[in-house]
Amino acid sequence: MINPIIKTIDLGDGRTITIETGKLAKQADGSVVVRMGDTVLLATVCASTTANPGVDFLPLQVEYKEKFSAFGRFPGGFMKREGRASDSEILTCRLVDRVLRPLFPDDYHAEVFVNIILFSTNGEDMPDALAGLAASAAIAVSDIPFNGPISEVRVARIDGAFVVNPTFAQVKEADMDIMVGATYENIMMVEGKMDEVSEAELLDAIKVAHEAIKIQCLVQKELADAVGKTTKREYCHEVNDEDIRKDVHSACFDKVYAIAKSGSGKQERSNAFAAVVSTYKEKYTAEELKDKDALINKYYHDVEKEAMRRCILDEGIRLDGRKTTEVRQIWSEVDYLPGPHGSAIFTRGETQSLTTVTLGTKMDEKIIDDVIAHSKERFLLHYNFPPFSTGDARAQRGVGRREIGHGNLAYRALRSMIPDNYPYVIRIVSEILESNGSSSMATVCAGTLALMDAGVMMKRPVSGIAMGLISENKGQNFAVLSDILGDEDHLGDMDFKVTGTEKGITATQMDIKVDGLSYDILEKALSQSKEGRLHILSKILETMPEARTDFKDHTPRIEMIMIPKDFIGAIIGPGGKIIQGMQEETGATITIEEIDGQGRVEISARNKQAIDMAMSKIHGIITVPEVGEVYEGKVRTVMPYGAFVEFLPGKDGLLHISEIDWKRLDSVEEAGIKEGDIIQVKLIDVDPKSGKFKLSRKVLLPREEREPAEGNNLRIAKKD
Repeated sequence: MINPIIKTIDLGDGRTITIETGKLAKQADGSVVVRMGDTVLLATVCASTTANPGVDFLPLQVEYKEKFSAFGRFPGGFMKREGRASDSEILTCRLVDRVLRPLFPDDYHAEVFVNIILFSTNGEDMPDALAGLAASAAIAVSDIPFNGPISEVRVARIDGAFVVNPTFAQVKEADMDIMVGATYENIMMVEGKMDEVSEAELLDAIKVAHEAIKIQCLVQKELADAVGKTTKREYCHEVNDEDIRKDVHSACFDKVYAIAKSGSGKQERSNAFAAVVSTYKEKYTAEELKDKDALINKYYHDVEKEAMRRCILDEGIRLDGRKTTEVRQIWSEVDYLPGPHGSAIFTRGETQSLTTVTLGTKMDEKIIDDVIAHSKERFLLHYNFPPFSTGDARAQRGVGRREIGHGNLAYRALRSMIPDNYPYVIRIVSEILESNGSSSMATVCAGTLALMDAGVMMKRPVSGIAMGLISENKGQNFAVLSDILGDEDHLGDMDFKVTGTEKGITATQMDIKVDGLSYDILEKALSQSKEGRLHILSKILETMPEARTDFKDHTPRIEMIMIPKDFIGAIIGPGGKIIQGMQEETGATITIEEIDGQGRVEISARNKQAIDMAMSKIHGIITVPEVGEVYEGKVRTVMPYGAFVEFLPGKDGLLHISEIDWKRLDSVEEAGIKEGDIIQVKLIDVDPKSGKFKLSRKVLLPREEREPAEGNNLRIAKKD
């Protein structure tokens, strides 16, 4: 009989999270089932017992997969089987990876595979908020070395109150939505979007998240104790030579320090660093280097890191000579490319983005068909990072997780500043042409300029900045760096990206690589980031103070109107006959869909005349006919008893033969009326039962004089 071990976390609002181990996937090094309501995740971890030769890093792979059966659905496509990871699954993988990776021992180099699978969901609770907890709990019940546990929670602010792990419906009402990953002691990761909130408000949300995470970390420790996995496996993945370490430091540190404080450019600095270690290696023979080369490279990397950090902490000098609060030189340009609807170049130091904006119609919407999410996206942002941007001589093989993650950050930064109910579908594409620090923030800045160049009336322009940290003694001595270089990111302790407008923050992404980051340091980093953001924003506005007042000539024109739901069918017509006819007649593209109980009609064309013609026809359909109104209509059908006239689009009325002229007619043709004629008619009645329309033409004609005749007959005399 199986006796699983179960621990429970009380969220304090009537909901609970349970962690179960010992029942499923028992051959993995660690496995847990995390359940909240009907949402069930299985997390497993397996690690190799040895490290591959020559590996000096942690080969960690985190996978997150949502099964369609979890929501009672079939996968789309011909295969009817789960395929490549969706963007949302990749983003969840990254969220978990970024918290776990820094907490494995520095000298642990065995392959580690973490798999998280969503097996059940009700479509209400957000499973990505449980993925980090599940992964950490699986490691906690294994013997894999790990300096955790950690957990992740989502915090949303709804009507001024913070909610931990909100539902999908609650997040839609939130003005702040962040994911936070942390150990019991320290914040490790923050990622989220917000509606122009202040730095203090963001810090409050992080604190709320951390308190919830502390509880989840304690429960994981209890689980590990109950399983008996408090003792971790022994390993030896590194062979060190202290004599070589000391010799490399002694021979190279002063030279590296001088280069680090010289303020040279990236390529010059990189070549100078490479020359130092190359010169050092000349003291060894080729045979000796076979055994010592890897160690020398490793110890030399440590020397570079120490020299850079000492320059900043001891002298306040950065690699490129800037002060800690100084932003690199910025230049930008708009309307660089003639083909796109908007384009911009944004260059900050040695980082450059060429960004384009394309404006499209409803037909260009992205259809999202994930396990839980079924929607259409009208704002797209794609980020590309080709190898040549860093001078790498290698081929580019598709879009990687990095591109997905960086693009999503820029997407969140700009999305909320697009006007509400904007008629265009927008696609932003950022091509990174040079990179030396925070190309995602260059994407945000270039994206703002390209949107304004395309004539998109943003609510407010957005800028972004990446902050760094150099610290020692658990944060007792530290320096916060504005606008970090690539090396300052790689060799430093924090990468904290903040985007926003003059009013507040719109998105953030933070990764911490050290323990002991206090809230005081976070507060200083946020305050310093605001100064940098506003400085960069001022540079953007120097290039383009406001958006174009009109679109470029080759931009498709779109107008959008909301109509009552009841008129959707009337516009489409039987089998799409009416809407197709309007498109053929006007040359415009007309799309219609139901949104929130209303009909959203979009009309697009290359010229305003076509749009106006189509809009007139739409207005005709949704206009309620009024008795006594005069309309210009088209004769659709001629019958012996009269003619049917389309006096409004989709609305036909009977013009009886007796209502064509004041004189008596034997046939409709006698009045010269034939199919296709445009005539004026007046609506004289609407049948209350059938809703049929009765029209008259004669009441619009000069009335003839009539004289009484014998009996009931009348003799009509024409006017002279």
